[in-house]
Amino acid sequence: MTDEAVLLNRITVRADIFGGKPIIRDMRIAVEHVLGKLAAGDTAETILSEYPFLEPEDIQACLVFAHRSLAGEHVHDRIVVREAS
Repeated sequence: MTDEAVLLNRITVRADIFGGKPIIRDMRIAVEHVLGKLAAGDTAETILSEYPFLEPEDIQACLVFAHRSLAGEHVHDRIVVREAS
C-alpha cells in the first residue's frame, strides 16, 4: 500500500451520516468541511486545535481525496463504505 492509500483509508462513507458524504474515520466531520476551512484560510494547526479529535493525517487524507477526485480518479471506489449501525 502506498502512503496515499493508507491516508485514503481514513476516509469513509456511511449512508446514515451526512447522506453518505465522505467523512473522516467514521466520525461526524465531513471531508468537505475540512477542505472548506482550508480554502477559507485556516491552517492545519487551527483546525486541529478546534477539533482535537482530528489527527494531522486526517487533514492530509482530505487533501489526497480532493486531489485524486479532481484528477479524475475514482476515489469513491477506494474508500470504505460502512452500513448504518
